[in-house]
Amino acid sequence: MIRQPIVSVLGHIDHGKTQFLDTIRGTAVVKREAGRITQHIGATEIPMDVIRKICGSLFGNKRFTVPGLLFIDTPGHQAFTTLRARGGALSDLAVLVVDINEGFKPQTVESLNILKRYKTPFVVAANKIDLINGWVSEKRAFAESFKAQGEPARELLDKKIYELIGELYNHGFSSERYDRVTDFAKNIAIVPISAKIGEGIPDILMILVGLAQRFLESQLETINVGEGTVLEV
Repeated sequence: MIRQPIVSVLGHIDHGKTQFLDTIRGTAVVKREAGRITQHIGATEIPMDVIRKICGSLFGNKRFTVPGLLFIDTPGHQAFTTLRARGGALSDLAVLVVDINEGFKPQTVESLNILKRYKTPFVVAANKIDLINGWVSEKRAFAESFKAQGEPARELLDKKIYELIGELYNHGFSSERYDRVTDFAKNIAIVPISAKIGEGIPDILMILVGLAQRFLESQLETINVGEGTVLEV
């Protein structure tokens, strides 16, 4: 039996971590948080049949043994450093959410250092592409959306992506926009998304499932003895 990989969602305050999960699970947790700041660690289970439905044609005829994804939403505020580190420590995979228009911020760097310390494989969700000048967002895969944009909007997006690539390089990571990555074992995938609209969500789910299936299958095999972790008290 293969268990669900645990996926931590990390990043700076207000860069869209909880909104990212809200869009997937169809809830509005972010609206209930005090000041819209997540003050606890929440877990969200996304079964494979739901992922397959969200991804649609991106799945094609691909077959996966991974039963789904278990997301952990970690706080982005500076006051919750311990909780964020604890969430990053037990993850099989992670999503580092970055506002594509603001770039790296203090908690972005801190989250990146946590992932580096625990050697957690991760992808970067370059969020809020709907705010890029001239970009027309719709709830669909980024692979479809990019083709429909005007040339100025596409060039501006690529400019911002290359700025993120430079930031990641400064922290010791080689990265590229996910559809240009040739070796996912050597390059961090950057997936442009709009968590608010739902744009690019199919792409990032597909990447996470693919990474888990290709690189983590052996360590996801379940055994008779269970193991528990207390995330918060």
